[in-house]
Amino acid sequence: MRVVEITEEPVELYKILKFEGIVESGGQAKAVIDDGLVSVNGEVETRKRKKIVSGDVIKYTDIEVKVVLK
Repeated sequence: MRVVEITEEPVELYKILKFEGIVESGGQAKAVIDDGLVSVNGEVETRKRKKIVSGDVIKYTDIEVKVVLK
């Protein structure tokens, strides 16, 4: 599991996918979330602007990241 450090919280879900290079663009991030391919803390998440805070675990395909506050 990869650790993603954020400097402030909350951060919108699609931004983490985009800026961490999990997907190639913001548009792709929004599309995979819309398609139900992303889970947060084990639950499928379809809200692009879901507020992510320290301790949340995001999973997309075989990529799993834990968000921590720096």
